[in-house]
Amino acid sequence: MKKLLCLFGVVFIGFQGNAQDIKALDADGIKKYTSSPDTVYIINFWATWCAPCVQELGEFNDLDRRFAGKPVKILMVSLDFKDAYPYKLQGFLKRKKLTPEVAWLSETDPNIFIPKIEEAWEGSIPATLIIRPGTARKFIEGQVTAAQVGGIAENYLGNK
Repeated sequence: MKKLLCLFGVVFIGFQGNAQDIKALDADGIKKYTSSPDTVYIINFWATWCAPCVQELGEFNDLDRRFAGKPVKILMVSLDFKDAYPYKLQGFLKRKKLTPEVAWLSETDPNIFIPKIEEAWEGSIPATLIIRPGTARKFIEGQVTAAQVGGIAENYLGNK
């Protein structure tokens, strides 16, 4: 019995150790996150219940590898419901092996958070914002590819 409990403890600790720490951010927190003019930010808005969002997750893993060591930050902002934060979301991320940083949007009123993030956003997901503060900004509603987003980000890296 002691061996079984010890094994359970090791498995449980190992599971917790691999779980991504998911911070809660509001729209102002996302704006603050994207404030360095020396960095290109790729912000994706998605949810676990959105099939097109889940289909494109691998594209962001590809981008994470492509821009490793470069001044590019990728933030995956989950619009999942409050009951999914953080535990259901952590389990989903572990199963999908998502490597970029993930945050949960803590605001629930789209009439307030959408215009703070992007005036042109009609509210559908997935949606991706590629930004270099003070220099360039591109917002895309709908699914994207790593080639599409990566090309824009590479262009923004060259805009100094």
